[in-house]
Amino acid sequence: MAWTDLQGELQHGADELQALAENAVMSPLTNFAVIAFSGDETEPFLQGQLSSDVRALGENSAQYSSYSTPKGRMLASFLVFRRGDDYCLQIAAELQEAIQKRLSMFVMRSKTKARDASGELCLLGVAGPLAAEKLSSVLGALPDADFSSVHAENCTVIALPGQRYQLVISVDAAPALWQQLAAAGIVAAAESLWRLSDIRAGAPWITAATQEAFVAQMANMDLIGGVSFTKGCYPGQEIVARTQYLGKLKRRMYRARIATELAEAGQDVFSSEMNGQASGKLVLAAQAEKGVWEVLLVAQIASLEHGLHLAAADGPALEMLDLPYSL
Repeated sequence: MAWTDLQGELQHGADELQALAENAVMSPLTNFAVIAFSGDETEPFLQGQLSSDVRALGENSAQYSSYSTPKGRMLASFLVFRRGDDYCLQIAAELQEAIQKRLSMFVMRSKTKARDASGELCLLGVAGPLAAEKLSSVLGALPDADFSSVHAENCTVIALPGQRYQLVISVDAAPALWQQLAAAGIVAAAESLWRLSDIRAGAPWITAATQEAFVAQMANMDLIGGVSFTKGCYPGQEIVARTQYLGKLKRRMYRARIATELAEAGQDVFSSEMNGQASGKLVLAAQAEKGVWEVLLVAQIASLEHGLHLAAADGPALEMLDLPYSL
């Protein structure tokens, strides 16, 4: 079975949710793509385009990052990692083509070149309290700290916060490794379960529904290592810096749960004091149990005390939940 066909066979039900809580689950991450940059001047080029400090990205490390308009609005968010001589930018698949084309416009005379590496690599997310134990039984040594990585011949393993690992696997090796991990007792689950783990880790992803909706700090990118305030210029840097140093941040990203039949990125949230204007938007949404969704949302900080509701001022109420880091 092709990697992209796996999703049709996978579930996000009570058994899989229990496995995420008590065991380990694995999901093929087919909603993501990878833009790979290679060439002698790749590092300085990306340093001048992305919000994170690419110079600090070692061969065995990873970091979140973002790419913005000159007005500071995020066009995309990334997980950036090294693989051989490549600098890899993991991105929502629906944004890959346009963002790769836009970044390539600014390469000019820099000795770097972008390619779509999605056909070369498969992405696999593994999450849960037994993820490390079961992964190590198959792969051996794992990264020993969040945002560190280890490389084997056909697989790069990246440790992420929240008892999570992402595997970047050569296409030819992916089917056999999938079978080995299943034999080790890791439960196969739909990609939406990995999205739930992203939500619980407070890790946002920009999609088509939220492009240009947020400055990086609104989506907590500064709190998860995705923004450097000491590096040089990049698109939107002036707005990001002004927001930080003048204390003008009026919105933040929060985690919540909603009793509703459907929640999805881009939906507006409302509060009573906004006089009919939206207070913010959903960033990510995933079902936590039947009829209940967990979400990441960006909203006006001042709206929290008035309560937030989905889609309308009298819509389903949002119950605020903790994030794993301090705001």
